[in-house]
Amino acid sequence: MTVQVVPLRNKKNIFTKKAFTLIEISIVLAIIGILYVTVVPMYGETVLRAKEAALKEDLYVMRKLLDQYYKDRQKWPSNLSELVNQGYLRNIPPDPFTGKNETWKTKPSEDGLSDVYDVFSGAQGAGKDGKAYSSW
Repeated sequence: MTVQVVPLRNKKNIFTKKAFTLIEISIVLAIIGILYVTVVPMYGETVLRAKEAALKEDLYVMRKLLDQYYKDRQKWPSNLSELVNQGYLRNIPPDPFTGKNETWKTKPSEDGLSDVYDVFSGAQGAGKDGKAYSSW
């Protein structure tokens, strides 16, 4: 019977551990950096375009409902809440830029009257076309 001696450690195995090299880690960090630099500006631009599209849609719908209210009742509503109370809207949508539904600006049909002929955004700033949000 022969006894076989098995070494506890093989000197070759000490240096063959699985690990990432500095070059591999550097390449991964460079790829992440390039993606970050290209994606983040596009994200901000996309959010701005989405808010502008939502604002245009909200203004279009509210103006259409104001016209429908006038056709039905032969008078303009006294405020935007009247559109909700009379069933023309479920609720007043929040302004996409301010996040609040109280910031809408209204214009009367004639100076001195307290009705709502038109509606505008109460947001500060200008859109991509250079026009102020409050003038859309």
